[in-house]
Amino acid sequence: MQAAHPHWFIRYKLYHLPFWLLYHYIWWVVAIGNPFKAADAILHSTYAIKFSFYIVFQALAVYFNLYFLIPRYLEKGRFTIYLSYLLLTVICATALIIPGYYLTAFAAGQTVGDYYKSDGNCIYQFIGAALPSTLASMTLGMSIKLAGNWLQTQRRQQLLEKEKLETELNFLKYQFNPHFLFNSINSIFFLIHKNPHMASASLAKFSDLLRYQLYECNDKQIPLSNEIAYLENFIELEKLRQNDNLQVTFNIQQQSTAHLMIAPFILMTFVENAFKHVSKHADTPNWINMQMRMNEQQLDFIVTNSTSDNASKDVLHYGGIGLKNVQRRLDLLYPGQYQLEIQSSDTRFGVHFHLDVSAQQQTQSVPALAFNYK
Repeated sequence: MQAAHPHWFIRYKLYHLPFWLLYHYIWWVVAIGNPFKAADAILHSTYAIKFSFYIVFQALAVYFNLYFLIPRYLEKGRFTIYLSYLLLTVICATALIIPGYYLTAFAAGQTVGDYYKSDGNCIYQFIGAALPSTLASMTLGMSIKLAGNWLQTQRRQQLLEKEKLETELNFLKYQFNPHFLFNSINSIFFLIHKNPHMASASLAKFSDLLRYQLYECNDKQIPLSNEIAYLENFIELEKLRQNDNLQVTFNIQQQSTAHLMIAPFILMTFVENAFKHVSKHADTPNWINMQMRMNEQQLDFIVTNSTSDNASKDVLHYGGIGLKNVQRRLDLLYPGQYQLEIQSSDTRFGVHFHLDVSAQQQTQSVPALAFNYK
């Protein structure tokens, strides 16, 4: 069932027009002191010209600030440049309103001084009327925008808290399960007699893995280096449980990651998915290749594995905390900051995950996703 398309009035945001009409009408009511006289002055006199100048140029100034200056300068911490451009925008918008006073008087066949019962000095109109009104419009627009962003952040925070609880339960049920525990313990037990040194190292990795899951990953963001160490321990333990016919490679091309943070278990899902659905061929090689690249603060994580025809179909519908759930979690944690590309064929399955780890967790952008099947 397809979702209904929004009405054209909503889709093109035409509701902004009656908002500004009402806003400026209220200003005129306050100035004149009578709502009926204000409406009559707007509809049945040349005052409509000045009224239009106020609506058009103040609205342009507000939207220029909200959709250009704030994203480009304020959100990036360039406060001095933002304030300079904001002041220039207010002055320009106010200056563009002043001709409306002269056109209004000209349409009425009078001079500015006679029509407005003043000395006709444009400086008075600029400072005494147009400038305060423009400042009020800019303040109102920013207040509405900030209030909307705050509500959006609160809703996203609630979803994140709910998602966190669901993720913790899913990890206990699907990933950190008795099957994994018992197989890892059994593998280490047999190594004790076969290779005591390797058994001791594997037991240390197993202990680190338990400690990480129980104690070190409770924060929303953790050091990327901790996540990498966890992946390496998990891979080594999984290799103990697999057949000798499985080839596993994990290449890391990175700079220093001490200052980089990431949400816990984001990368782990792709690795676990590869081990779960790797092929089990007896006569041909089975393989898992993992590559991690760091280019400044851009993270690329590529995981590919051999698979059979049935397994490649099953992996796309994998439950638990699989690809579908991690995609939903990424939309909440990194909206518009990541790309996830999935490639599937009869013999291989691959995931390419790209993340800007320098971006802040809370943003105002709409979540964007590149999700391609090939």
